[in-house]
Amino acid sequence: MGLVLNLILQTIVWFGFMAAIIFVAAGTINYTGGWLYLGEMVALSVVFGTIMMRVDPGLLRERLKPPVQKEQPLADKLILIPILLLMFGGMGFMAADAARWHWSIMPPFVQWAGCGLLLAAFLFIYWTMRTNSFAAPVVKIQEDRGQTVITTGPYAIVRHPMYFGALFYIAGTSLVLGSWWGLATVFILALLLGIRIGIEEKTLRTGLEGYDDYARQVRWRLIPFIW
Repeated sequence: MGLVLNLILQTIVWFGFMAAIIFVAAGTINYTGGWLYLGEMVALSVVFGTIMMRVDPGLLRERLKPPVQKEQPLADKLILIPILLLMFGGMGFMAADAARWHWSIMPPFVQWAGCGLLLAAFLFIYWTMRTNSFAAPVVKIQEDRGQTVITTGPYAIVRHPMYFGALFYIAGTSLVLGSWWGLATVFILALLLGIRIGIEEKTLRTGLEGYDDYARQVRWRLIPFIW
């Protein structure tokens, strides 16, 4: 019951905060892209949260923990600051671009395509979490849960598939909100995630047996055939 209440509370707080950013930045509540985005995000989060509660409550419990934890390296705590600022600040910029400044004019069918991209990103991230029950939101070795190296599913393609999915999530967010300029945040996020990957891999190589062998087998860190 505690996990259920935590999920409900965090869903309300999280999306309430997102709604405030979007509509304050837009300067109006008459913003179709904002409502479309929030509606899809709430629906997907409720569906996937409910599924994870049934199939892997341990991972869900980990993912509901705060973004700053005792076991994290200091470097990871520091890199999370610009990443979170980019995520929320970028969302506000996208809303302002589309609804307040009208810099971007996006056809409705592109926004609906963005909804499809968001769904695809969620499905990919869900695949990642179903493959890796240790996909915590912070960099740490989960010794209490018996963490091991995962080499199957999306991890056979790229070493950090959760981050790969996050890039498509941000791209979908920009399209649904109706902002062409917002797509620039995808490239900025990729750079920040590249820094975080360096921090994470240092932790995994020193604290997780077998990770060096896995890294030699799977060459690509974030984007297949690129890096």
